[in-house]
Amino acid sequence: MSTWIKFCGTTSVDDALASVEAGANALGFIFAASKRQVTLEKAREIIRDLPGEVEKIGVFVDESAEEIRSCVEEARLTGIQLHDPKLLVGLENRLRLAQQQGLRIIKTLIVTDGVSLPRNTKEADVWLLDSGAGSGKTFDWQAVRAQLAERQGRFIIAGGLTPQNVSEAVGIFSPWGVDVVSGIEREPGRKDREKMKAFVAAVRKAEQP
Repeated sequence: MSTWIKFCGTTSVDDALASVEAGANALGFIFAASKRQVTLEKAREIIRDLPGEVEKIGVFVDESAEEIRSCVEEARLTGIQLHDPKLLVGLENRLRLAQQQGLRIIKTLIVTDGVSLPRNTKEADVWLLDSGAGSGKTFDWQAVRAQLAERQGRFIIAGGLTPQNVSEAVGIFSPWGVDVVSGIEREPGRKDREKMKAFVAAVRKAEQP
């Protein structure tokens, strides 16, 4: 199976369409405070022009359950990425119904020294392992790989990925997916078309035997 590729921090229609052309499977829209934050209206405008097969993932940090529900419905998101563990508890019943309706649930886990990966991975469809919001740095891949060997479930690798190092990450983890932001930008919130194409090409080459 091909590695799922998400380009996050989408802020414009032009960048969104270029991301699709480059081969991204999913685009991320950050609704939390960030240099790449988008309003609900902007996200709706961008998503309206996207092909149906491309996943549209909303990224949330401390927004309320009602705010998340509104964004999902009004922007027509196909998935949500949560950072606050309390949100999973507060949204539990709604998320269960949402999953039944096809909404992908991604839970972010910030990987720091000594962090333990969850043994129960069923509360989310996919776990995203990151080194920290916007850090642009990788975490200790070898240390985390040892933990993943004991876990079941899908994992996305994020944090500091670039066209130059993503093939190594794919080789180490054979992840379900990869997620990139700064590694394909020319400046925060503005994508670089050549970097996007190079990133996808590196992932696909790394998948080959």
